[in-house]
Amino acid sequence: PRAEPNRVRAMPRREKVHEDELLLSYYFLNREMKRIIVYGSIFLAALIVAFILLKSVSAPTVSILGDSYSTFYGHVPEGHACWYGTPDFDKNNDVRSVEETWWQRFLSESGWTLVSNNSYSGSTICNTGYGGADFSDRSFITRAKDLGNPDVILVFGGTNDSWAKSPVGDFKYADWTADDLYRFRPAFSYLLDYLTTHYAKAKIYNITNTQLSSEVEESMEEICRHYQVPNIRLHDIDKQEGHPSVMGMDSICEQVSRLLLRK
Repeated sequence: PRAEPNRVRAMPRREKVHEDELLLSYYFLNREMKRIIVYGSIFLAALIVAFILLKSVSAPTVSILGDSYSTFYGHVPEGHACWYGTPDFDKNNDVRSVEETWWQRFLSESGWTLVSNNSYSGSTICNTGYGGADFSDRSFITRAKDLGNPDVILVFGGTNDSWAKSPVGDFKYADWTADDLYRFRPAFSYLLDYLTTHYAKAKIYNITNTQLSSEVEESMEEICRHYQVPNIRLHDIDKQEGHPSVMGMDSICEQVSRLLLRK
């Protein structure tokens, strides 16, 4: 008998339609997945940019103008005398790391960014130092020009003016002479005038130490009031060798944070 030729069985119409539907569904699904990936990538990138912008807006920058209380070796401008953290540190004080300083603790807790810690051990606000020496090379009024461009400036001085018994002088709010700047009151007025003028966009805060002479403490309060600069008058600061201990640093940080962070 003659062999029958090979015949291809025609696909039933229902199966053919089902296959076409699957291919079409796959095509649209694949297209939608690509769209989701593209738009998802754009959305994720936008979130990252928004997070960076939000972080930059919500994290102020700060500079410190201070004396020994704010120093730590390796964390102030080169050539500035330090009290804390020096290689030969043998003082009777338990602050041993920069993380224990009041300002580093504040930065860690607040998330703020440090622009400059322009602190100098033994420095006075005015140009008169210990024994009547000329401290114009290290005074606060001399260093005030080197604070960068911060959002906030913290001034923490007056301790050495009190300890060195620098001349107090008179209250004076304009037309300062060179001689005026060797006296505490006119020099502190000049300092706040300079800071509020040259760093017009920055918020200025003054920090007043404990156990200063009444003339220095009350003068700082009066002059801060004149320039509308908030004055943080510290209290109950534990000290060793006249300088904040770890406990004292913690107290300073807490009291500063209470005002700046509205705790």
